[in-house]
Amino acid sequence: MINLQLPQIKLRPIEPEDLDYLYKIENDKRLWDVGETNMPYSRYALHEYVASCPTDIYTDKQLRLMIISPEGETVGIIDLMNFNPRHQRAEIGIVVDKLHRRCGYAQAAIEEMKNYSKEVIHLHQLYAIVSKDNVYSIELFQQSGFKATATLRDWLFNGSDFHDAILFQYFFLKKT
Repeated sequence: MINLQLPQIKLRPIEPEDLDYLYKIENDKRLWDVGETNMPYSRYALHEYVASCPTDIYTDKQLRLMIISPEGETVGIIDLMNFNPRHQRAEIGIVVDKLHRRCGYAQAAIEEMKNYSKEVIHLHQLYAIVSKDNVYSIELFQQSGFKATATLRDWLFNGSDFHDAILFQYFFLKKT
């Protein structure tokens, strides 16, 4: 299931020099259909976010990390959100910029986040909600060991139409 030829990426917290990258990603209208926002962010708002961006998932119930290629280039962002320590689960989301898609970065980042989720914050499961029309993300999560467990009818609204989404879950095996 795991591609043994995945690039050796690094995940790191957001730094001030990521402002331009965040501005590009957060203001890409093509990504708004799968996210929680439907408005552009100003540089000032993103600057304030970066300046105050904590990295304590227990406080904020989320964690955002930058995906760094082996050459040191920022190629995407991966998030844990809706973290629920009581039920030991979190939602995972990922975006890789267009120039670096289909190169293994997303799958490598998911594998790193799975390791962190299991070994550091001791989650029981990760889940992702993916548009039924997003064939590349469906393939990505399937290749990363996630199982489609439900269809969420009319879950995503693109401004004119509702679209179904697929709930993907990944369960960490308990040690016996």
